[in-house]
Formats: sequence, C-alpha cells, structure tokens
Amino acid sequence: MDLAKLRASLLGISAYRNLLERPVLQRFSALLDALVQGRGEDALAAYSHFFYVLKAEGCLGLGDWLWDALRFTDSPYPLLLERGGQDAALENVARRDVEVFLAAAALDPDRLVDALQGLLGEEFQAALAHLPRWSVGAEFDFDALAAFYRAQGCGLFARYRAFRWSGGELVGIAHPDSPQPWELWGYAPQRQQVRDNALALVEGKQVNHILLYGDSGTGKSATVKSLLTQEGLDKLRIIEMDKTHLEDIPRLVRLLEGRCQKFILFIDDLAFDADDKAYSQLKTILEGSLEKQPQNVVVYATSNRRNLVKQNFSDRSGDDMDINETIAEKTSLAERFGVRIAYFSLTPREFWQMVSDLAKVYGLELDQETLLKRAEQWELRHPGRTPRIARQFIAYELERQG
Repeated sequence: MDLAKLRASLLGISAYRNLLERPVLQRFSALLDALVQGRGEDALAAYSHFFYVLKAEGCLGLGDWLWDALRFTDSPYPLLLERGGQDAALENVARRDVEVFLAAAALDPDRLVDALQGLLGEEFQAALAHLPRWSVGAEFDFDALAAFYRAQGCGLFARYRAFRWSGGELVGIAHPDSPQPWELWGYAPQRQQVRDNALALVEGKQVNHILLYGDSGTGKSATVKSLLTQEGLDKLRIIEMDKTHLEDIPRLVRLLEGRCQKFILFIDDLAFDADDKAYSQLKTILEGSLEKQPQNVVVYATSNRRNLVKQNFSDRSGDDMDINETIAEKTSLAERFGVRIAYFSLTPREFWQMVSDLAKVYGLELDQETLLKRAEQWELRHPGRTPRIARQFIAYELERQG
C-alpha cells in the first residue's frame, strides 16, 4: 500500500477509532500527513517523534505496540465479543481496521527514509543517515484477536488481575502482592472455604459475600490475595477498596456488570466506630438495594471484629426494646455476609508445630528444645500465637545466626 492510500485508510478507521488518539498512532499519522503533503522538515520531526513515543511505550515496532493496544482496549467490537454478541456490520469494519493497522506495521522505515531524502536538501543528509529504525511486521491477525476477546475479554480487565479503586477510577496493579498457597501457614479449612467460594463465582454460580474475621496476623488478607495465584481462577479479578469509598460501590458494580471476568470487591480491615453511619451504606449494598446485584461481583471483607460495628456498654442500657434494637442494628451488618469465617490465634501446640515447620523450611539450625524455648520467650514478648508472630521469630533467629 502506498503512503497516500495508507494515510487515507487510517482516516477511515471506525471500530477502533479510539486508538487514533493514542500518542503512537498520532505521531505515525502526522508522519504520513507530512510525507504525503511534501512537508519534509515536519516529516523528519514526526519520524523522530514517532520513534521516541514507540520506545517510550517499551515496544520494538508498531506491530508490537498494536498487539497490546488492540487487546487492551474497550472498543465496541472487543466488548461485543467479550459479551458473546454478534454484529456482522461491526465485525466487517473491525476486520478492515485491523488490516489497515497490519499494513501500517508492515511499512519499512527504509521506505520512509527514502521518501524523506526526496523532500529534504543536502544539509539534512547527515541527520537522515543516522535516523533510527524499528522492527517491521506483526505476529497476529484478526482471527487471533477475536479469539483473545472471546477467551480473555478486553481492556483493563484483560491486562490486569488486581486493581485499586482510587480517585473514582480503577488503577491496575501490574505486580500485586499475592502469596502462593505454599507461603500460607495454618488455617487450611478456612482457606479452602474461601477458595471454594471463589471457584463457584468463576463457574458462574450464585455465591455469598464473605467476611473473614478474627485476630490480627492470622492471614485473613493473605488468604484473599492468594486467590490470584491459584489454578482454576484465571478469570478472577480482585479490586481493593477503602472503607472511605463505600459510596462508590454501586457505580463500580455497574462498570463490572456484563464483563466476562468475575470480581471480588476486597475491603481490608473493615470496622466502624459507634457513630460511623457508613456501615448503613454497606448494608444496603450487600442486601437491601432496589437495584439487582450482578452475578459476577461479590464482596470479601476482613476485620478484627466479628460484628464490624463497635459496641459500648451504653448500648445495653435503657429499656428492653431499645437494647434489642440497638444491638440488632449493630450486628445486622455482619449478618449480611452469607459466609463468616473465623481466624483465631493458634493453640500453643499448633503454634509450636508451626515454628518447628518454619525452622525446617528456612534452614534454622537449632535443636528442638532450644528452638521451642526461645519461641516461647518470643511469644511472651510479642503476644499472639499467629503465623505472623511465628515468621517474625524465625526471621529474628536467622538474623542472629548471621
């Protein structure tokens, strides 16, 4: 395809129109514009700028960039396929757009430099001789893209598996803190219950919201985050939310409804003071809103409090009816979670066994009697027989050994 036809074809992009607003294609289009219109100096500047933005994106060539851009866009055609829809007219336009993009990716930089040489004088020849090149071609076609959309979805949710809701928008987390299952110690029945619920969610079944409550350091948060590393949960996404943004959940849920992925809205360390009325918002979200909740979204929360809302002795004063109403109001939030899983401190025997097992894994060279004696002393100074305390003890002893 000659440069004028390629330029005209890019102007006609329809199904993926939003990609033309990205810096890489803006610079590429500017390069073609200047070359076709005979503006040599503008073309030289556009060539250099295009190479710069291409490398700033970490790409070897335009085809490399297009593979990511086309997969991770929320354009009409990708969204249609993700939802299992059909539209012959839209598919034909999308196919034509991809063919144009592939033609652009196949354009050899040497051809562009030759065109520049015909537009620029002798004084530019040294600059032209040192112009950089990029890789040519693309390792995908339209059918490969369509298969990706059907299997993985598109846009931000195809690119990332973990997110943070911040400033009213989703922020993808490229490298989430998601421990492997073997990194978690103890509480196997609790962790299995959480995994079973997540697996049912991924399989499209109706599931309950989950509250993990109990002592600090027992691994409640790690249990939820570890779901991203487990087999069979590839379509699972976790969105971390702060308690202060609970009013945003209805809007977020509307963004998630209809997507092919399954979503856990993760609220860590959830608790409310007695005068904090935000818990009423969460009650409505969990159960009680007129708006139907989508089947691909569920709430997982962790808390050190079983009932989430702090209770005072004053709550139990007054006549019998007031007492019952006050207590019922403050315990009703936790009851909206259909599954409530307890994480309490280990028994002494379980804690000493965990210390012994950790010592073997990390190669701590202490005889059993000395190990358990020091662990007991450590636990007296750091109250709480939990996996966190056990790991801290092992780290301390390893540091002592040098």
